[in-house]
Amino acid sequence: MFIRFLFSYSVFCVFIYADNSSLLSRFLEGEALFVSRSGDVKKFPARERHALKIAASTPVVELEEPFSIQGHVDVSTQTYLTRPKGKHKNNITLSERISAKYKKDDFSAYMSLYAQQDSWDLSDKQNRNERSYVRLDELYVKYSLGNSELMLGKNIRFWGALELRNIVDVFNLQDTRNDPFEIDKLGVWNVSYTYYTDNGELSLIVKDDEQDRDLSAFPYVYNYFSKAFNYDKNLYAEGAFFRPNIYLTWTGSTETEYALDYAFILQNGYDSQRYTTLNAESNVLHENAYFVTKFMTYDTLVVGSSLLKLEALYADVKSDSLISDYYQVGVGVEHTLGQIYGDSDLGLLAEYYRYGTLEKDKRDDLALFEVFQNDLFLGLRYTFNEGNDASIVSGVVLDFEYDEEAYYFEYESRLAKDLKVNFDYRYLNPSKDEATVYNLLERHQRFNLTLGYYF
Repeated sequence: MFIRFLFSYSVFCVFIYADNSSLLSRFLEGEALFVSRSGDVKKFPARERHALKIAASTPVVELEEPFSIQGHVDVSTQTYLTRPKGKHKNNITLSERISAKYKKDDFSAYMSLYAQQDSWDLSDKQNRNERSYVRLDELYVKYSLGNSELMLGKNIRFWGALELRNIVDVFNLQDTRNDPFEIDKLGVWNVSYTYYTDNGELSLIVKDDEQDRDLSAFPYVYNYFSKAFNYDKNLYAEGAFFRPNIYLTWTGSTETEYALDYAFILQNGYDSQRYTTLNAESNVLHENAYFVTKFMTYDTLVVGSSLLKLEALYADVKSDSLISDYYQVGVGVEHTLGQIYGDSDLGLLAEYYRYGTLEKDKRDDLALFEVFQNDLFLGLRYTFNEGNDASIVSGVVLDFEYDEEAYYFEYESRLAKDLKVNFDYRYLNPSKDEATVYNLLERHQRFNLTLGYYF
């Protein structure tokens, strides 16, 4: 609340950073260069390069310097070939995201607004999915102070190194109204101070109060709860509700033969892993948040054509009587075979995930809806490199704990300069004996097709 109060007095404009066209072209040709704050030309860390290529290829409508505005409109249709009883067999979602940027000298600002309309929400109340809304995701200002930077407002951060799931990406919560297989984060109010070194950065982040989360209605296939239960979105938080979350982060890279990117995060505050409780008298469900001290790291190491990945965390739960201290670890490798057919590349992916609680008399992974307890992911990424951003990603997840399997196939491409298409297929073979998340979905099979117009 305090951060939002301060932000209401800030001057806000809409705009984008100016770029260096010569370095951009060299980056797109594979050199991955940038100008450091000291004026030296250096290579981007390995985990940043993929995101930068996507950003560089996104069409931008330049109004006049230093302003810009960009966005996209998507139409997604999903068909559920197998689904639990009482769930809709298909779904159409219209969504739009618009973002605006501004930069002048050492001051910059950014805004991102998201809206979506679910086709079933236009029908009678009994059949509605309750997935239509307008959401302000980001609204923040930054001011550069030479070798440091101050940020104030609402934003989204991305932490992690793995392909399938980023277990340390805990800063922003997922929106529980939407597809759980897609990343859909809620922006959060915070203030941060970052100091830049020659090979990395140190940050202090203070995040504002914990957010309530809405839930989709029962007819939507990804609502896991019984129709007999009602959901109360008001969060039950331990202690003072407006207690801030504090994060200390240290990230950096080495300029050695084997390039290492590393990140360490120390958090004190509310955990991103929440749990649900039921009031037996009223049949009302609600989410609970509790205090933790959490240590996290995510790292990548480039060895020839291979990228080694690690994500790990340990959570010390302070006083909640239902939740145990716990740990999560994810290790992975991605090996690229270049130009296997023309200019096409093939990436071989393998990752292993482990989750464990340390006190047996408290809630375990099933009660916390944890999916990756003891899981192996094997996948392929085929990149066409034909100038249309076309790629195929496919894989299988094998759960050794509860004998489950999950398969997926995804294709995406740019059909024209401003038009993109994405198709994916998913199949879940759930546990027959345990009440896992996949078991609640039953034997799940779905197709998804998304068309997007970018401007």
